[in-house]
Amino acid sequence: MRVAVAMSGGVDSSTAAYLLKSQGHDVIGMSMQMYDNLTHADTTYGGCCTIDDLADARRVAWKLDIPHFVLNLESEFRELVVKPFVTGYVSGNTPSPCVLCNTHVKFALLHEKAFTVGAEKVATGHYARITRHADGRLELRKARDLSKDQSYFLFELSQAQLHDTLFPLGELHKSEVRTIAAEGDLPVAEKSESFEICFVPKKDGYARVVEAEARKLVTTEANVDPAIVAAAEGASGGDIVDVDGNVVGHHEGYYNFTIGQRRGLQAGGFSERTYVIDVDPPTRRVRVGPAELLERVELHAERIHWISGEAPPGPIEVTARVRSRQSEVAATVYPLAQEKARVTFRAPLRAIAPGQAVVFYQDDVCLGGGWIERKMQN
Repeated sequence: MRVAVAMSGGVDSSTAAYLLKSQGHDVIGMSMQMYDNLTHADTTYGGCCTIDDLADARRVAWKLDIPHFVLNLESEFRELVVKPFVTGYVSGNTPSPCVLCNTHVKFALLHEKAFTVGAEKVATGHYARITRHADGRLELRKARDLSKDQSYFLFELSQAQLHDTLFPLGELHKSEVRTIAAEGDLPVAEKSESFEICFVPKKDGYARVVEAEARKLVTTEANVDPAIVAAAEGASGGDIVDVDGNVVGHHEGYYNFTIGQRRGLQAGGFSERTYVIDVDPPTRRVRVGPAELLERVELHAERIHWISGEAPPGPIEVTARVRSRQSEVAATVYPLAQEKARVTFRAPLRAIAPGQAVVFYQDDVCLGGGWIERKMQN
């Protein structure tokens, strides 16, 4: 069948295209230009979609003798990923842009473009698997290589999207993918990986991106949130306070901090290690304290999505992950009205950050998840 492969220029998506071509499919390569590569040509970005990555994708397409298209999704990426990233940080949250990119760009816009050229399926280099349950519903499962599993970033996929998607690498380990790429003489077989946010320059960090994008929003949009205006004007500095409200230091922008952070705190006089406990945008105060104050046994989440298409009728036992690289813990999910849920944990979790995703599993099946709200309880 005709399959469009999302080609980032890395070894994973390139190997996915190679495998599908080897299986006899009519493969089309599609790469996404997410930002202005000419403007950022002299900047070292941390992830995919740089001008060099797009060139690598085209080289692989030439090698495989398949058509290759570059989709200019810059405006959509800015609106659907970058803008929520900025508004999240100025709201005191810790955004997860990779989930948003997967949900709204790779598995929405790219799918739409792929079907306009006659593709029957869209494939990516994600490490995840799709299986069918006995009741006919599709399931999203963890990859065989648990060290590379990316199901956390895919928890918002729908039944329709799973039906239209292929994950050729889901049954493979990373070492096998490298071997296959080398055997196929792919020019990216030895290309290194990056785990950074693609639009955040390594040398600057995310705070500088927040400020730069805030300035753009101020000049291009009406009725901009005052917090964004403050970030654009460099007026987001404030106090660092202890748990009793005593001022122990100062900062140049509260969005430089996220819950659980220790590095970069300009505060002294503590007898033990000190962490960011909370960020309060209205007062621009960053509250710090000892590690035990980071522990939570409960969270509330919004925009809950169940991959099956239906919420459970009552409480459900799961294992849950609150950050992409954290281990799962036993939990109970209590579905609430308006696509919300309360999640309780068997043991305290440290540094639960509003704005991050909480994702639910049973064994290796990803059930879905939601977005952590600021309303949290000890």
